[in-house]
Formats: sequence, C-alpha cells, structure tokens
Amino acid sequence: MLLTADIRNAHTALALFETPTADDALGHWRVSTERRRTSDEWAVLVRGLVRDVAATEELSGIAVAATVPAVLHEWRAMAGRHFAAVPLVVVEPGTRTGLSVLTDNPREIGADRICNAVAAAARYAGPTVVVDFGHATTYDVVTADGRYVGGVITPGIEMSLEALGQGSAQLREVELARPRSVVAKNTVEAMQAGLVFGVAAQVEGLVARIRAALEGDEPVTVVATGHLAPLVAEECACFAEYDPLLTAHGLSLVFARNA
Repeated sequence: MLLTADIRNAHTALALFETPTADDALGHWRVSTERRRTSDEWAVLVRGLVRDVAATEELSGIAVAATVPAVLHEWRAMAGRHFAAVPLVVVEPGTRTGLSVLTDNPREIGADRICNAVAAAARYAGPTVVVDFGHATTYDVVTADGRYVGGVITPGIEMSLEALGQGSAQLREVELARPRSVVAKNTVEAMQAGLVFGVAAQVEGLVARIRAALEGDEPVTVVATGHLAPLVAEECACFAEYDPLLTAHGLSLVFARNA
C-alpha cells in the first residue's frame, strides 16, 4: 500500500492507495499542518489514521510533496525512524516526474503544483488547466503533449477572508458558505458573496484568458481540485471535472516512476 502526503501551509492531505496505480483511495484524510509537531507525533497521527482501513505494517511506500520545509524535515525523520523499511519518495528538484517543465526556473515550482500537472497529463486528454483551491488558489497549465507551461497564483479564499478580518475593525470572521444571494442583506452574507461569487468570477475570467493564450484549436479541459473547490466550483461553468484526489494521484505516479 502507498501512503501519499500533500503538505501545505495550512493543511496536510493524506491518502492511502492499494497500489500506486489505483484509481480509488482506501482512505483519505486532512489534518492541520502544525509546524511544531515532531516526527514522533506525526508517526502517532499517521498510524492512527491508517489503522482505520489497514495495518501500517502493510505499507510498501510513502510519497511526499511539501511546501513547508520544517514539516518536511520532520517527515523525513519520521520515515527514517518509524518506517525505515518503507521506500520514501519526496517530490523535489531532481526527482524523476516524467513531466517537462517549461518555465524560467523549474526548481521554484511548488511540489504540489508539479503533482497536479503530472496527474493532469496522465488522466486527461488534450490541454488541461488545473485550478487548485487551497490556502492560495493556483492555476496550472498542461499542454496536449504533457508539458507544463506555467500558471497563475492568486490569494486563496481563506487567505482573503483573513485579510478582510484583519484589515477592517468592523468586519469579523464568518463561515465560509454560499450566501442566499449575490445581493446580500447583511454584512456576513455580503462578505460571503464577495468571497464565493467574487472568486467564481475571477476563476471564470482567468480561465478565459488562459484559454485565449493557448495555441491550437483543441478543447481545454478545466479541472477543479483542493478542499475548498466544492464551495466555488458549482458557481463556475468552466469546470469539466472535479478531482479531489488529483494531487494524491500525481504523488502516486511520481512514486511509481522512482520506486
């Protein structure tokens, strides 16, 4: 069994697959990315989650993508101490991904974005745009022949909500939820409308510009992923697919290419 870990600033997404090429996960979880959590604490957490569906002794591989160096350090330590017999693959510069990255500096592209592009190239035909709704919202573009050509980064929904609350004394934190109408009758719903419908309009606009910038007449597949995608994806007509485990599938593919 393969355990994948997508470690980001706010949350870490874990998934367990029977094999690296399996389409469905045996289980998947999302936990907070606590920078002070030690390698031993991570091991306790991982074992507790995995035991819900399988014995940790059955693990045959661990694949990790991380945007938080301090947490990645603890995961390396955890793997070496608690899962020493289990092969570990970390997506980083020098790791074989099978993806051509055509950017000014390929080494600066986040590991999560590389995994999204790897999965998109393998799972969808033709040019693909992946919109990942995480702490930041990222747009990654893969050509029909499987090359990563760049993308866009914007503040995420949660980040925008935090900025609203910190930048104005009269605004407070609100639940991330779809309001009754885009024309809000109170402050809470006005903030929700701005976040949900504002991000949806931004997504539609950026995707339209990306489509216009791509050469060729092939239809472009637009894929939504990330834990906040369900909040916005239904408001956008551009999405053809919702793939919540896209990053995990990319990690599985990278593991298979390096195992």
